[in-house]
Amino acid sequence: MAKYKAPLRDMRFVLNEVFEADKLWASMPATAEVTSDLVDAILEEGAKVAENELFPLNRTGDEEGCQFNNGDVKTPEGFKEAFTLLSESGWLGLGGNPEFGGQGMPKMLTVLFEEMLYAANTSFALYPALNSGAALCLDNHATEAMKEQLLPAMYEGRWLGTMCLTEPHSGTDLGLIRTKAEPNEDGSFNITGTKIFITGGEHDLTENIVHLVLAKLPDAPAGSRGISLFMVPKFLINEDGSVGERNPAFCGSIEHKMGIKGSATCVMNFDGAKGWMIGEPNRGLACMFTMMNYERLSIGIQGLGLGEVAYQSAMDFAQERTQSRSPTGAKYPEKSADNILVHPDVRRMALNVRAFNEAGRAFASYVGMQLDMSKYHEDAEVRNKAAALVALLTPVTKSYLTDRGLDCTITAQQIYGGQGYIREWGAEQYVRDARIAQIYEGTNGIQAMDLIGRKVVANNGEYVKLFEADIRAFMAEQADNAFVQPYLTKLDASLQTLSHVTEGVLARAKANPEEMGAAAQDYLDLFGLVTYAYLWARMVAVAAPKAADDSSGFYDAKVKVANYFYARILPKAASLAAQVDAGAETLMAIDEALFYAE
Repeated sequence: MAKYKAPLRDMRFVLNEVFEADKLWASMPATAEVTSDLVDAILEEGAKVAENELFPLNRTGDEEGCQFNNGDVKTPEGFKEAFTLLSESGWLGLGGNPEFGGQGMPKMLTVLFEEMLYAANTSFALYPALNSGAALCLDNHATEAMKEQLLPAMYEGRWLGTMCLTEPHSGTDLGLIRTKAEPNEDGSFNITGTKIFITGGEHDLTENIVHLVLAKLPDAPAGSRGISLFMVPKFLINEDGSVGERNPAFCGSIEHKMGIKGSATCVMNFDGAKGWMIGEPNRGLACMFTMMNYERLSIGIQGLGLGEVAYQSAMDFAQERTQSRSPTGAKYPEKSADNILVHPDVRRMALNVRAFNEAGRAFASYVGMQLDMSKYHEDAEVRNKAAALVALLTPVTKSYLTDRGLDCTITAQQIYGGQGYIREWGAEQYVRDARIAQIYEGTNGIQAMDLIGRKVVANNGEYVKLFEADIRAFMAEQADNAFVQPYLTKLDASLQTLSHVTEGVLARAKANPEEMGAAAQDYLDLFGLVTYAYLWARMVAVAAPKAADDSSGFYDAKVKVANYFYARILPKAASLAAQVDAGAETLMAIDEALFYAE
């Protein structure tokens, strides 16, 4: 059956030993009060919530799903009570602005708590995740009056936020949206239009819902330059902050989905609903990107969390499942057969999942570290460099973590054999829940295009050079660490491969713009693979010197998983490089008409 225990030992290793987060936080006044003791207490309590309150609701929530009845949505049994517990315990404001009641915890910590939520119950986790993104958008772009009105209630969990972008005819190309915003004399706007795929658009968890809606003014320019952003509450808000009359923002239906069935995915109809502008007219998309980029990291962590719970559940199964004997003779002679982990191919599957999960956790923390530095560091040069790395790595985080997350859930399911295909064992739910993460918040193909187009070609590879400099600085620091030398040699080779491929794409893209699209997905996969090699080297640099004196085996296992990654996964960089270098010709040579059946 499914099993989950928050991987606190590994989380602490990444946070405290690999990235030395306490030293970073102490160096920045805004985070100076975040101590190791406080972080440990938050992680311990977060694990209890995830394991004891949310995980038991995961399968029942999938079986029951959300129920739609005449505009109202009921979440699965137990969701409301669990949400109330999270709200009353302050979890919804963990990373929020302290000026408005948030706790102001750094991103390096909140990414770990998010992983626990997604691993324990992905459907449930989406409600607070969208709320955090909406609150971040408001904190960055709303007026002080609007922030004072909304943020305390959102941090307390009395109200929840949503993101309303997609329309039936407009997904990636938001410039095509038709939702209209007609100005009123009192400064409000009447919002009219239909939005689809709205996570948490309607539910029974809170007394109010705060919709962030993209719409166009009557005189708006065409395309994406004519989009404005509006705050549209489910219930109008009285001057004293209490909930007032119903706003005509109604749920028309909920989607019947492959997975995340406990998450209400709504069609929202805005029938002249009152809204208030956030930010400047026709600058709404720029404001919304604050939320979208937050959600892209969050959805990447969804892939990581599902990979982790799938791995733990599969290992629990493998420990008990017996089939045949080890190739080298019986390992459990007292049993009629050995457990399946004695078989090399089962080990291969398990190590593939573990290697990607542990590197993914380090990756999410690394990006969290850059976010913290870009926001809180006193040195402007450090802030700017960190912000550039965040821009570069955001599409990689969303795409690579979710692609590998699906791979990990499928591989973990395979370990079960036939039982993995049966609902009662839980493995198939993780596959279904992971699949959406590659699609929403900008499909992974769009993320790859964002990486190659905006983050590489547009600045002639300058962001990539910054990242390469960070890796080479680490390599120089470890020049005298004998434990890590074999890894550095291979890391250097993979980094040179990435540099060569980047230069090739830059050169070809000047002559043919199709080269970017042709290279995009393979380039992102190569970038992610080299990034994971870097992070595994960083983990080995810490773990290897401690392995001999560690009776628990934690550090020794860390080194051995790193060895597996470098020996059996990193070599795929060569084939990815060859695929990128193949160019656009073979993709574009076939006539479009030949794709269709006659």
